[in-house]
Amino acid sequence: MAAPLTPIYMAKHGKKYVAAKKLVTKDLYEMDEAVALLKKTSATKFDASCEVHFKLGLDTKQADQNIRTSASLPHGTGKDVRVVAFVGEDKIKEAKAAGAMEAGTEVLIEKIEKGWLDFDVAIATPDQMKGLGKVAKTLGQKRLMPNPKAGTVTPEFAKVIAELKKGKVELRVDKDGNLHNIFGKVSFEEKNLKENLKTLIKTVLDAKPASTKGTYMNSLTITSTMGPGIRLDVGKAIAESK
Repeated sequence: MAAPLTPIYMAKHGKKYVAAKKLVTKDLYEMDEAVALLKKTSATKFDASCEVHFKLGLDTKQADQNIRTSASLPHGTGKDVRVVAFVGEDKIKEAKAAGAMEAGTEVLIEKIEKGWLDFDVAIATPDQMKGLGKVAKTLGQKRLMPNPKAGTVTPEFAKVIAELKKGKVELRVDKDGNLHNIFGKVSFEEKNLKENLKTLIKTVLDAKPASTKGTYMNSLTITSTMGPGIRLDVGKAIAESK
């Protein structure tokens, strides 16, 4: 007789998560109820981030289906975004005045080559891109390389820095066609979380590639950091976000 298969056990969750999970009693929720439940199911002592996860019907092997765009959240993310700017020496002062934590090209490249990557977003003026070859692989692996599609390669660097500090976020699908973004903090008012979420959904809808076939937005789930997932009714969420 063949030996019995060894069972695969899922990782155990803490008591707070288990209690929060019990509050999720339906397969699909409308946006108002989902956002209210999101705040109730936060299982951390700190002010957790609110995350949205899209499962999109994309073939990322097709270049035009690798979505990469940006959205300005009306109420920000609640996170202090650390921005660095690859700009000429004559623009360093302006970049820092706009909110960049570090600015310049040579000085930034030297720090990055030594292993420094303590920032969230990098922007660059077009004339500085040629100098980034030395660190392009490092930045690319960390998804930090400035890119025109994301609006992070621009001559209007001061304006973009200010927008990033106020809540502009990048949207970029992974190799499986999934997209993950923060849309606020648990401490935000429900109406503000909802407005941020609707902005992200609309942006993803507007970015739909013309070459996609079949269902575009397959599922939409929101969760707090370390909290249980709450699935939204995709059709109703789309209708409410247009």
